[in-house]
Amino acid sequence: MFVILVYDVNQKRVAKVLKKCRQYLNWVQNSVLEGEISDANLKKLKMELEKIIRNDEDSVIFYCLRTTKYSSREIMGLKKGGDENII
Repeated sequence: MFVILVYDVNQKRVAKVLKKCRQYLNWVQNSVLEGEISDANLKKLKMELEKIIRNDEDSVIFYCLRTTKYSSREIMGLKKGGDENII
């Protein structure tokens, strides 16, 4: 499946969250990652993030798409991140 991950975490945990997410997904821009991921790896990523974030302060949102066949991506302004997995 294709996943877009967006996070808003306390500054103390940003580096840890980014490092963990980059093990599974591609960095797009500040607090946003995307990429193809298996169900098993998505579950593993979620379990690992639960150990890092604080539920009372932090937020991580997963947008899961079963297919990217009918989607497109448009960038306005400065392009950040890589082109590895474009929707």
